[in-house]
Amino acid sequence: MALLLWLGSQLSTYWNGISILGIFLTVFTLLFDFMKRRKKWNHYPPGPTSLPFIGTMLHIDFRNPHLSFNQLRKKFGNVFHLQNCWTNVVVLNGYKTVKEALVHRSEDFADRPYTPVYEHLGYGSKSEGIAIARYGHVWKELRKFTLSTLRNFGMGKKSLEKRVTEEAGFLCSAVGSEEGRPFDPRFLVNNAVCNVICTTIYGERFDYGDKTFKRLLHLFEKFLNEETGFLPQLLNVVPILLRIPGVPQKVFRGQKEFMDFIDVLVHKHMESWNPAHIRDFTDAFLKEMQKGKVAEENGFNYNNLRLVTADLFGAGSETTSTTLRWAFLYMLLHPEIQNKVQAEIDKVIGRERSPTMEDQVNMPYTNAVIHEVQRYGDVIPLGLPHMTYRDIEFQGFFIPKGTTVITNLTSVLKDEAVWEKPNQFYPEHFLDVNGQFVKREAFMPFSAGRRVCLGEQLARMELFIFFTTLLQKFTFVLPEDQPRPREDGYFAFSRSPYPYLLRAVPR
Repeated sequence: MALLLWLGSQLSTYWNGISILGIFLTVFTLLFDFMKRRKKWNHYPPGPTSLPFIGTMLHIDFRNPHLSFNQLRKKFGNVFHLQNCWTNVVVLNGYKTVKEALVHRSEDFADRPYTPVYEHLGYGSKSEGIAIARYGHVWKELRKFTLSTLRNFGMGKKSLEKRVTEEAGFLCSAVGSEEGRPFDPRFLVNNAVCNVICTTIYGERFDYGDKTFKRLLHLFEKFLNEETGFLPQLLNVVPILLRIPGVPQKVFRGQKEFMDFIDVLVHKHMESWNPAHIRDFTDAFLKEMQKGKVAEENGFNYNNLRLVTADLFGAGSETTSTTLRWAFLYMLLHPEIQNKVQAEIDKVIGRERSPTMEDQVNMPYTNAVIHEVQRYGDVIPLGLPHMTYRDIEFQGFFIPKGTTVITNLTSVLKDEAVWEKPNQFYPEHFLDVNGQFVKREAFMPFSAGRRVCLGEQLARMELFIFFTTLLQKFTFVLPEDQPRPREDGYFAFSRSPYPYLLRAVPR
């Protein structure tokens, strides 16, 4: 009996100790959380109530964040704050606000937040690629080199236009081989667009039936899907979770496999590289790496080669192929608009000659339709996150240096103060009273300012040539046994149409 009483007293003492420790840890954690989220500045933008640890993350649907931001905008205005755990975020909404930030205050918003979830891919302080690299000397050197090299390989020149036209011919042959049967255009369109950028970066074009290339496209889609949702956001703002063994490999398996594929292409180049014969962008980067310490200080290293070419692959493929899939979907849903485009093609180009960029100026309606596809399709709703480069005053608010800034491009492309029918597919947004094309300042599908998309010029060329070439040769119709396709999209970094089938009827 005495033994039982002694054991009971020992257990009681033990549990009392555990309780005290638990209370202490709880108080310490709450105090730590309070100190991390405490704001010492006045005139900070308004926002929803922040909860302990998770901040305002419950206010956001990370599968459709742009829709959540539109709702919060109605309550808090064009500039509001969020808090992802202990990371301060400011969201900018509406054409005037976003333009002021990205164009008139470009350097203030030119930085990027660090992205811990990419560390397992080689991303780090000395290798950040271009798209999500911190603003500074290395980023400027890499961007200048990239733009210069892409121009050397035809960007904005007839040589690249010829390559796009040739690929459009291959795409037409592939579509024609379907012989009017229902098919999903996704893979064929992705293949065509990716071939253009792959030829420029890696000097290699893939046949439409190539299994290796199909795997590359599948891995890239998986890469984008893995960035969507609550968990990737949580891992970015609480990066200590990434130190748990196996977490990055399990959560971001597709990203690792995609970069492994990039490694294969780069190693293939290194084995056959000849400094006297530069075949493509990868060769040019390898040559730059040979310039020693100065080149290394400017960011020319192996990891950056992998990351920069991966950035270019994404910039030169995903947005364009997705936009084209929206374009063909809208032609299915609006056959009267498709008829007008084809009438203009027949009048200006005819049925035999291949379209060229010189035709664009004489085709205002087709040009307006393509721009409206980009506006209404809203392919990159939020762009890439920015970060304030210094402490700033913006529209009466104080935003400290190092604050993550999200530009809600959806709120620009569908700003009710700018567009006549923001929530309808309406090509007349880009036409004047005389039917001539008008460029609108609020047209920002590629973002704007210092961090504008590197692939914009190539994308414009591809959209015009691929779109006009296919509508010159085919009329797209909805298969008789298929329901009307959904006009809304799903979000996975880019906003894509749900899968649909179409028939391509030869003209």
